[in-house]
Amino acid sequence: MIVKTLKVLTVSLLVALAARQASAQDSPPLALSLSLDQAITRGLETNLNAVLARTRIDEAEGTRERRLAGYLPHLRIETPFAWQTRNLRAQGISLPNSPAVVGPFTSYDFRIFGEQSILDLQSYHAIKAAEQEKKARLADYTDARGEVIRLVTVRYLDAAYAEARVTTAQSRVQTSEVLEKLARDQRAAGVADGLDVLRAQVQLANDRQNLLVTRNNAELTLLALARSVGVDLGTPITLTDKLSFKPLEPPRIEQGVQAALESRPDYRSLFAQRTSLEEQVKASRSRYLPKIVVSGNYGTSGQEMNHLDPTGMLQVNMVLNLFDYDRKGERLELESRLERNARQLADLKLGVEQDIRAALLNLTSATDQVATAREGAQLAEKELQYAGDRFKNGIANNIEVVTAQDALARARDNELNALAQHAEAKIALARALGDTEKVYRLFLGIE
Repeated sequence: MIVKTLKVLTVSLLVALAARQASAQDSPPLALSLSLDQAITRGLETNLNAVLARTRIDEAEGTRERRLAGYLPHLRIETPFAWQTRNLRAQGISLPNSPAVVGPFTSYDFRIFGEQSILDLQSYHAIKAAEQEKKARLADYTDARGEVIRLVTVRYLDAAYAEARVTTAQSRVQTSEVLEKLARDQRAAGVADGLDVLRAQVQLANDRQNLLVTRNNAELTLLALARSVGVDLGTPITLTDKLSFKPLEPPRIEQGVQAALESRPDYRSLFAQRTSLEEQVKASRSRYLPKIVVSGNYGTSGQEMNHLDPTGMLQVNMVLNLFDYDRKGERLELESRLERNARQLADLKLGVEQDIRAALLNLTSATDQVATAREGAQLAEKELQYAGDRFKNGIANNIEVVTAQDALARARDNELNALAQHAEAKIALARALGDTEKVYRLFLGIE
């Protein structure tokens, strides 16, 4: 009886645990409230490009450590125990009345060996080259983080823009519903005809269709944002920052170009790569210079374990490479890479100025577009109000109302688009100037 009761309790417990796990799996994920600053922070922590760039720094550090190891002391211990015979005649030793082969006999040797380079310019310049490579990877990492900031900002703005368009589309549907009811009331009053009602119903259907499209687009932009910031794609996201106009005083072009050439991480990376190549050229030339190495060993040896004698050796060795055809191929490789680097530097210098000029042009244009779009939206609202009053009073049909609705929708979309472009121009300018991570909050107006 007791055993049966225990079995029932065990089965009940397992069923309850399974039900709990199933309930936890079926429950929807919690919604995530996300500001622009939080999205950028998450992106910097999780974005693949930034993570990969960070691993390249570790790789460069490993290369530097390996190059440095060539210039540090090398120590090893050897303890050979041998049972052997030796052919003395084969070694040019011939003793009268003695066999040519002696042994077998045993030998023991416990010895420590050491080696240290005193002068090795090839290894020295190779170490310097590795240090510059690490500087280049650090600059690449900074550049990757700046690109992540720009990417996440654009994704967030796209999502905010799409969300605002949904709100506008909903408002337009509500307006069309009111106007459709007004058309039916006017027809019932004998002021309007069936064509006015049909026209209002078509407009309402079109607006509802547009709302469905904008909602789907908004979901797609949230999906792209979630992936860029490392959020589970099934997590509902609520954007806490809306599109708004935050003016920015742009720098002068000359100042901006000068600052960018000093701080742009991609430009600094190319310079570090050039310095590294120059060190590699010096290392290649040093292959024909003498190397001085100190080496030695010390230990005990003998034929009996209880009778070992200490012996050792210390020597200074100069190594001079007389012929190494591989150096010619290495020199050609390095010269080609140096030429490529020089052309990349010249092209990027022009690219820096182009980026800044383009960002300033876009910023100025977007600022003007915001003002113009807002003025257009105000005029469109008045036009719709005026057309609605004319239709309501039986002065005109609702063609004017439908036209005014379209004009107002375009004006509001123009305003939202201008606000998004203005913010994108600001983050593009921050990226073009360099030090994106330090200035993006100032440029985007994040408090």
